[in-house]
Amino acid sequence: MKKELQILKNDPWLEPFAQVIEGRHGDVERKEQELCNGGGTLSDFANAHNFFGLHRDGQNWVFREWAPNATDIYLVGTFNDWKETEDFRMKRIDNGAWEIHLDHDQMRHGDLYKLHVHWDGGDGERIPAYATRVVQDPESLIFSAQVWAPEKSYKFKMKNFKPNVKPLMIYECHIGMATTEERVGTYDEFRTNVLPRIQADGYNAIQIMAIQEHPYYGSFGYHVSSFFAASSRFGTPDDLKHLIDDAHCRGIAVIMDIVHSHAVKNEVEGLGRFDGSYDLYFYGDGRREHPAWDSLCFDYGKNAVIHFLLSNCKFWLEEYKFDGFRFDGVTSMLYYSHGLGQAFGSYDDYYNGSQDTNAITYLSLANKLIHQVNPNAITIAEEMSGMPGLAAKVDDGGIGFDYRMAMGIPDYWIKTLKEKKDEDWHPTAIFWELTNRRADEKTVSYAESHDQALVGDKTLIFWLIDADMYWHMMVGDDNMTVARGIALHKMIRLVTCSTINGAYLNFMGNEFGHPEWIDFPREGNGWSYKYARRQWDLVDRKDLKYQYLNNFDNDMIHLIGGTKDFQATPVQKLWDKDDDQVLAFKRGDLVFIFNFSPSRSFTDYGILAPIGEYDGVFDTDQPKYGGYGNIDEKVHHLTSDDPLYAPNGLGWLKLYLPARSAQVLRLCPAKKTKK
Repeated sequence: MKKELQILKNDPWLEPFAQVIEGRHGDVERKEQELCNGGGTLSDFANAHNFFGLHRDGQNWVFREWAPNATDIYLVGTFNDWKETEDFRMKRIDNGAWEIHLDHDQMRHGDLYKLHVHWDGGDGERIPAYATRVVQDPESLIFSAQVWAPEKSYKFKMKNFKPNVKPLMIYECHIGMATTEERVGTYDEFRTNVLPRIQADGYNAIQIMAIQEHPYYGSFGYHVSSFFAASSRFGTPDDLKHLIDDAHCRGIAVIMDIVHSHAVKNEVEGLGRFDGSYDLYFYGDGRREHPAWDSLCFDYGKNAVIHFLLSNCKFWLEEYKFDGFRFDGVTSMLYYSHGLGQAFGSYDDYYNGSQDTNAITYLSLANKLIHQVNPNAITIAEEMSGMPGLAAKVDDGGIGFDYRMAMGIPDYWIKTLKEKKDEDWHPTAIFWELTNRRADEKTVSYAESHDQALVGDKTLIFWLIDADMYWHMMVGDDNMTVARGIALHKMIRLVTCSTINGAYLNFMGNEFGHPEWIDFPREGNGWSYKYARRQWDLVDRKDLKYQYLNNFDNDMIHLIGGTKDFQATPVQKLWDKDDDQVLAFKRGDLVFIFNFSPSRSFTDYGILAPIGEYDGVFDTDQPKYGGYGNIDEKVHHLTSDDPLYAPNGLGWLKLYLPARSAQVLRLCPAKKTKK
């Protein structure tokens, strides 16, 4: 008898689509058996990087490449003056692969090289698909592969790091823009200057963008050219390994922002027309080019492409000891339309035949592989359509991610700031938006990521304060616009963070209200780095108010991140009243109370809560957070009895609720009362 998949048991609304869901699950099982030849594991299969590319062969070298359409291939580089020579001519072997064996002195550490590929009707230089080191000449701006085989390579100090991420608190970051100076920062600078800040902030994971090599810095790392090469503009492979090792020694997991949703169109630097054909890695028809991203779309139906991408996942896990991946652009992968122009208003939209079953199969296999290689790995899907089962286990009928990005939350906050007056912020709507999610899937909640800060939009703090940030962020300057902005910035973050069911994310610098936007150097701004950096000096200055937001964020992250399994505790609403703009909910022993009213403070405001005694542990109105000190956390609170609610174990908690403030109380352990 066929076993019913768990996701169908968890959600009865999926029953009409059971046949499609079971069919997808069967596709994954059949493809896994096909790739593994009926035996072995996906991890045994995903080793293309150990065969292709440049490797030591004893003391000598062996180089292999997959280029079935090629008629001739030469290695060219600094070792032969970039000329085709017979001793660097490759030989065709099986299944469209090419190979060459070289003596130890024919290539040396630091040599630059490329392939000169010939095909019927043409030829061209190409950077090897499996190159693990690609550098750009600072004068000619030409990219080349580089032999990376130092006599002494970096040795990891932390051998078997296991993330302690319950809950998972993510600090999203970009190495290049992590410096105060108007230039590209380095792995070493990030390791020495920024990692200590992140540890002090209380975050237990970093999510690093733009690691895979990309020709155009301004693409934010999303137009990848060399999938196995760590971007050399930030430093060497050893520098990145040192950074990851130091993070592990600080107890910080390192998640990589991986791009398997598309690839750069470049033909010399990238994989486009690698061997002269259009369909080696990508579709060869009208699906080849992404209609919105000016990039190329992988053909996930080809086993060789699956081999390439799965091996890519395994490579980063094993070679650099990344702790997992945030997969970019998953929505684009899931649908033939790439999700463009679709509303996704009902379950029918997920099972109407417009889904790319090959991509769904690949993503499912990728998640299975990643957790085979590292059972403690973390996988996150950047996905906006709401595809059911995305963050459910593959064995249960899902696609296998550990978390999905709650992309509607930052959109909600931006929309609220753009369109609603403060008096129209309704706690019922806020609570519904923050907790409206699938019960069987974990999400990453966030108020803003890098997306909300990109040029053309504004960060939350800039929506709140705007130009007044330039003139009124000095301590002692009692500007009401700034006061409102700081108060709401804290409340937005606390209500978002305190309602997580999986993880919380913050983009680098937003914890202290980094001003302005992100704009990478480009022709339109005179190739300026002014907005592609982080002004750490602002938060370090004691005469500016940025320190208040940073103090608040640090204490918030330590409170919630330091509460074991906080993400797994039920979110129990205690009170919401839109007329008063008051919201209260309970998680474990913690009670969170918010007064979003811009003008009304309440004395002895009654909230129904479990009977007992409560102590204040945190509030947004403390002077060190830029508040006014109107909440006394030393006050001991005792619920008052009400015969109407006492049978349910509830009593009235009477509190002082200043306008635009939030506070957190803890139920005293010794005073807990059984229902």
